[in-house]
Amino acid sequence: MTIETSSEALPDAVATFNSDDLQQLVELGTLVSAARDALSDDMIARAAGAFSEGVTLLDRLTRNEGLVHLLQEMDRPENQRFLISMSNAFTAASRDLATAPPAGGGIAGMLKLLSDPGTQEGLRLMSLIGARLSDSMREIHRRGG
Repeated sequence: MTIETSSEALPDAVATFNSDDLQQLVELGTLVSAARDALSDDMIARAAGAFSEGVTLLDRLTRNEGLVHLLQEMDRPENQRFLISMSNAFTAASRDLATAPPAGGGIAGMLKLLSDPGTQEGLRLMSLIGARLSDSMREIHRRGG
């Protein structure tokens, strides 16, 4: 493979460049020069360190079989809706807690709380998640995982 360097090939190469292309190259060169001047050695070292740490973290995350499985499960539409509902619930609960008076305590307060349908639904949800988690953990240990 050879590269033509004859004077006959030069006019064709020059003809393909126009003044806009040349101006863009000049601007790109100016940008690179300005970026190089703006970055100190310390900034470059920190950026390189952050990039290195990021690659290391990405490597560790992709080797984590459990995390990869969780991310695949989180991609399912029903799990995305669950996460959205959970984040909305956290936001609303945080506001409710901030504006509610402190709990009085005692058995009467606990019975009142337990009689609330929302509390019962929350306990039901936690119970279902706990039961499924226990079943899954037992199955994993049975398989030797």
